[in-house]
Amino acid sequence: MTVNSRNQALAHWLNARQHAWTRLENQLKPGKTAPGQELAEAREMLSGYRSVLSDLSLSRRVNGDTLLTRYLENLFLKAHEALHQPAKALLSSYADLYHLDVPPLMRRMSNALLSSFMLFVVGIMIGWLLVSSYPELASLFASPEMIEKVQNGQLWTDGLLNVMPSSVLSIGIVANNIAVTLFAFALGAFYGIGTVYIIGMNGLMLGGIFAFTAGHDLDGRLFAFIVGHGVVELSVIFIAGAMGLQLGEALIRPGQRNRLQAFQETSINTGKILLAATPFLIFAGLIEGFISPDPRFGLPERTVIGLCSGTIFWLVMLFGLPWLPRE
Repeated sequence: MTVNSRNQALAHWLNARQHAWTRLENQLKPGKTAPGQELAEAREMLSGYRSVLSDLSLSRRVNGDTLLTRYLENLFLKAHEALHQPAKALLSSYADLYHLDVPPLMRRMSNALLSSFMLFVVGIMIGWLLVSSYPELASLFASPEMIEKVQNGQLWTDGLLNVMPSSVLSIGIVANNIAVTLFAFALGAFYGIGTVYIIGMNGLMLGGIFAFTAGHDLDGRLFAFIVGHGVVELSVIFIAGAMGLQLGEALIRPGQRNRLQAFQETSINTGKILLAATPFLIFAGLIEGFISPDPRFGLPERTVIGLCSGTIFWLVMLFGLPWLPRE
């Protein structure tokens, strides 16, 4: 083969590579990465970066300083900058989490959310019926000290602020809430069975406790204590349950992926939702520590706080935070 023939063949091969360059160029545009595909996109971009470097070297040898060579040089520099850019600032990363990742992921797991909610409701109904029919079963959900206080016309929440400061109380509550949320999510690794147990048991306990307090005319006071922080707390538990169910489904029905790939992808996606929900869980703990046990706040004030915080939570999780800055 002559030199000219070889150069013509190489030039023809370069022209056939245009689709790969276009693909890389589209990947470099901001906001083009689909939620949950970041790792796969990064690997593809790295592969495209290496390929365009080889193409650039070939174009310089075959074509010299032409428009095609300059185009490849510019594409190479853009890819190099994208792959070697420093990590985003924390605020910007968190803004992208709410802007780009969480809302579509939340909408995609709507069926799992409904299943988690229904499981919790069924647990509440069973717990209520059991304790209403057999009051002695309250000992399954309440400690002897709690039972004794209720029988004496008091709630175990009465006088909490006299026992410990609100700040200390809030820390313990936040830690407990995060632990329950993590358990509900992580136990989904047992093919979803662990999540079903955690969500069902929490519903069972809540229904049983309310039935027990209703038998002593204290259910209204218990509701007044819970309503301020409970909307957000229960919402996060529903979401954690939905994430655990999705984790279990990914292991049972991985689709075109193997189980390890399905587990990893689902864990990454659900982990983003958990990260976005954590600040609200901390906020609910602060309400529970500073407002819920404070007798200066009546039922109307606590109800408004609970409804407003719950509404804000769901709006943010479903639609993001449009006022946060983005790069």
